[in-house]
This record gives sequence, C-alpha cells and structure tokens, in this order.
Amino acid sequence: MDYSLFTFTMFFGSVAAHDGAKVLFSFLSSRRLRARRNDERLEDPTPMFRPKGPRIASIKCPGCKAEHPEVTLAFYLYICPACKRYLGMPSQARIALISDAGTFRELDRKLVSKDPLKFVDSRSYRERLREARLETGAREAVTTGLCMIGGQPVVLVVFDFRFLGGTMGSIVGEKVASAFEEAIKRRIPLVSVAASGGARVQEGMFSLMQMAKVAAAASLHDRAGLIFVSILTDPTFGGVTASFASLGDVIIAEPGAQIGFVGPRVIEQTTGVPPPKDSHHAETLLRAGLIDLVVARPDLPAVVAYLTSRFKRVKSKQSGTEEAAPTGKGRRLPAWQQVGLARHAGRPTARHYISRITSHFLELHGDRWGGDDPAIIGGLAEIDGKTVIIVAQERGGTAAEKEASHRGMAYPEGYRKALRLMQLAAKFGIPVVTLIDCPNAQSSYDSEHRGIANALARNLAGMSSLPTPIVAAIIGEGGSGGALALGVADRILMLEHAIYSVISPEGAAAILFRDAGQAESVSEVLKLTAHDLHSFGIIDVVVPEPEGGAHLDPDGTAGALKRQILASLVEIDRIPTRRLLAERYKKFRHIGRGGIFWREVVRNKIRDAFGILDRLRPGERRAHKRTRGR
Repeated sequence: MDYSLFTFTMFFGSVAAHDGAKVLFSFLSSRRLRARRNDERLEDPTPMFRPKGPRIASIKCPGCKAEHPEVTLAFYLYICPACKRYLGMPSQARIALISDAGTFRELDRKLVSKDPLKFVDSRSYRERLREARLETGAREAVTTGLCMIGGQPVVLVVFDFRFLGGTMGSIVGEKVASAFEEAIKRRIPLVSVAASGGARVQEGMFSLMQMAKVAAAASLHDRAGLIFVSILTDPTFGGVTASFASLGDVIIAEPGAQIGFVGPRVIEQTTGVPPPKDSHHAETLLRAGLIDLVVARPDLPAVVAYLTSRFKRVKSKQSGTEEAAPTGKGRRLPAWQQVGLARHAGRPTARHYISRITSHFLELHGDRWGGDDPAIIGGLAEIDGKTVIIVAQERGGTAAEKEASHRGMAYPEGYRKALRLMQLAAKFGIPVVTLIDCPNAQSSYDSEHRGIANALARNLAGMSSLPTPIVAAIIGEGGSGGALALGVADRILMLEHAIYSVISPEGAAAILFRDAGQAESVSEVLKLTAHDLHSFGIIDVVVPEPEGGAHLDPDGTAGALKRQILASLVEIDRIPTRRLLAERYKKFRHIGRGGIFWREVVRNKIRDAFGILDRLRPGERRAHKRTRGR
C-alpha cells in the first residue's frame, strides 16, 4: 500500500494555505516595529500576535544547513525552500495558518508559570522562564483560544517548542484542561497542535501529574460527544504524547515529524541499542496504525475544517424518500456460474464503488494498537450530501494491489480498525456503510497469534449494539466469518451475482468428499446466491447487475448500489435508536430459529439437496436402493 504523503487538494485546493502564508508574511514583516515597544497593546483582533523578541534573525535548516530569513520561511510556512524539511513554527504563526483570519481570541492569557520548587540547576527556573518569554514573545509553552476554522467555532490549543522545549508544567496542564472544559461548555470541537519534549523537570511531580489532568479533561470532552482533532508536529514526545495528544478522535501528523514516548537518542543511551533510523517518524507510525493521517502543512487548514464540520452529532432524523433501484429479478444462473462471476478478475472492487458513490472520501488509518491492514479501508465520506463512515474490504484489482491487500483477507488489525471507525461513527450518530468482499479472514499462523478470533468476535458484538444505522452490502465474495464481521447490519444488500457462504465450495467439497473437484456440485447445496439468501430472509435486497456481471458495466452497477444504500439509509434513519437496536437484535435472533415457516423452508431445501446428491452419486444411490429392496 502506498503510504505517501496525504494531500487534500482534491477537495479544497490550496486557497486556505495561500491565505495563511499571506497572513504570516504580513505579520513577520511588521515584527521589528512591534518588538521596539514590548508593552504596546495591538489593535489587531488577535491579541496574542505580540512578539517581544529581538530583531528577526536568519534560521538555519537542520537538514541542509541553509540559512533563511524568517520572513522568507514564513512565506513558505516554515518549510525549508531548499530541502523541503519541515521546521518548527512559532505558536503565533501556527495560529495564523490554521484559524480563519482575525477570529482568534486567547483564553487564560494571565496564567503564567511560577516556580513551585524554587528549582535551580546551572540557572534558576525563574530566569529560564524570563528568557523564554523574551525570545519567543509568548507567555507560556502553550497558547489556547477560541477561533473559527472553516467557519466553524473551535477551541484551539497550540504548543511552541521554542518555549522551554514545549514542556508541560502545571500552568501548561491547567491551560490545556481549561481549554477542554471551555469546549465542553460551548459544545464545540477542540483542535490541538503539539510540539513538546515532554514533562517540565523543573516542576518535578507537579509536572508529571498534569498527564493525568489533561487526559481526564480529554475524556470528559469525549464523553460529551465532541470531536477532538490532535495534530502532532516535530517533535512530540514524553508526557504530551502519552496523555491527551494520543486521545484524539482523529490523529494527524506532519511529514517527517518525530513522535513517541521516549526519543531515539534516549533509547540508545539507556539500552545500548540504537533504534531503526526512521523508528519515530510520522510515516512509520502511520504504517504501524498509530495515527490516522500524514498531512502536508499547507493542507492542514482544509483537512481540519472538513473534519470539524462533518464530525458532529446529527440533531434530527433524516426525512424524505429515496427511490431505490429495482431489485434483481433477472434470469437465475447456476450457483457455480455465480461463484465465477463473484470472483471474476475484472469485477469492481470496493475502491471503485467508493469513488463512484461518494463525492468526498477521507481515508483514515490504523487500529491504534499497532497495525493498519490495507485489506480493510475506511473513512469519512459523503453520499449525496449525507455524511457516512464507510468501511470496506478491498481485495485489489491489479496483481500488486492483490498482494498488498492479501486479496481482501484481513488480519486482526484490519477488523480492529473497522471497529474503531464504526465506534467513531456511533459517537456522532453517523450512519455506517460496509462493503463486503473477501474469501475469509486471514487464516495464517501470524493471524491466529495476533488474535483473529478475538477480533472477529468483538466486531460481531460491537456491531450488534452499535447505536447508529448500519447498511451492509456484499459486492463480491462474502466468505465465512471474515465477511460476517462486517455484516451485522440493519439492512443487508447483495449484488445479484455476489455470493455469501459459510465456507467456500472448494472447502466444503474437501470436507464432505475429500475432493475439491466436487465444488461445482456442492455450490448448489450451499445455497450461497443472492436469490437463495433473499428467500431465506438472510439478506434484505438483491441489487441488480447487468447481464453477464458487474464488470461489464461497473458504473451502472455502482449507480444501482448507491440508490439502494440511500434508500436503506432513509428508511432506517427515521427509526429511534432504542428501537433500531431491538430490531437489529431480533433480525439476527430469528435467523435459523424453529417454527412452521422455517421448518417448511428447511424441508424444501433438504429435498433439493437430496436431489442434487442423487445426481452427484447416482451409482451409490442405486446400490443403496437395491440393498434396501433385499
């Protein structure tokens, strides 16, 4: 899978970034004049733009060693124009980049650090604080405030690494906790931008205790059902990473940012073993499933605006109607022919359908435990203006894609990612749409060792009680528990030539006859086609495909699927949550349950099965009848 830098220009372009650069350039061009009058109160509506440091100096890039005037760097958003390395941004510049121009109002400005321990090393802590304030123009390592981002009200928390390494002491912790409380009070999102070396040692245990304080405040914000977007920049370590900064609903990192609990140098010095070169880089964390996105700095305003505008609790149920596509009523094909169509090499994959049925799709990554399996993809999307979370099994189209996604057979990390995204949807009452297409879950030793059975079980339980509408669609091969783990839904759709089975025909033939070559005959007995499953009540809708299969008209099939998804969402979105959960439970509780109706269905299917077995082994059946006749 390509873990290259994510860009958001496909949705919004770079207009916001260009405006931010102009604001920064204007700000730094006038910095000398403002620095001459340290006590001057600005008439500018952003009162924190009051740097009190010395004249603007050149800044050396630690990558290529080139020196650039700060005004030049500001124009390039503090990205080295020579080597493209991301440099640290002053908190004032960061706020100017992310917030809408002229909207930032600082909170808790009067809170400044004291010296609770009367700490002295080579210099006193008080002296270091005074020096940091003079050099940065900031009053503390963190600045908090109210602002607008993309027209949405937000509480913004920004760290400044230049101020004592962005370390978190008592006042920093207090300001961060207070910011979360302000966001709860106003019921608005919180966005944080972290750049920190960790705890502030000059405040001893007072500093350490801030980790618990800010994590508790973030937890309260989470329970209030509000979105928290956490942005990690270079560097972010220690107590900030190990507390609130890792608790974001969506965690974003800048390219090349060094992120972790303990830095690579400390690891090497304490263990004697140097970690891998890129061990703490943002891109490594993305592959490890620990963050959602790596986003270019110019694109941050647009990405944050999109997230904060879409992740909000729906206040009322959707009304209106959506005309569904006619259900599949075409000529029924033999089961084995259906198996061939479901597995056809040219059959559209999940990414194709997502690109056709959604107007926007922002893919989110990782299970937050240690993996990001490309066999399952998911993220925030819009279908005809309706916000949804899509979770899909992606088997790949080309040979390289199939290898990267192991043909849609996900490891535990993929299912954990799916459940995390579904729980995120439930937090905001956003409907979930799943697309199912896999032979089964990954069945290797590694998968077993990493807990595939537990992951599948947790998905089944989690989806059964997820307090938001769920629509599932089988678009290709729905194989066993790996498919069902995304299939516990209020409405289950199935493309006409897809299949859905407890086991593959080859596997069943190998078990029953010890001969996988009998798969064609066994496929009829398994009753795995869309029409069979619809007659059983296991699926709700058969979505029509063009004659000959979806690969002959992928866009037409996507259109039919989209209409059925929207119709299903309109139908179930009106149902109160308590009733929705009760009906979902009842739906699966009654599958296979005894009763007159089910006895009749089972009797008919057994009669059909014996007829097939008669044709399969006519010699044995005739011999058995002759024996009984004697």
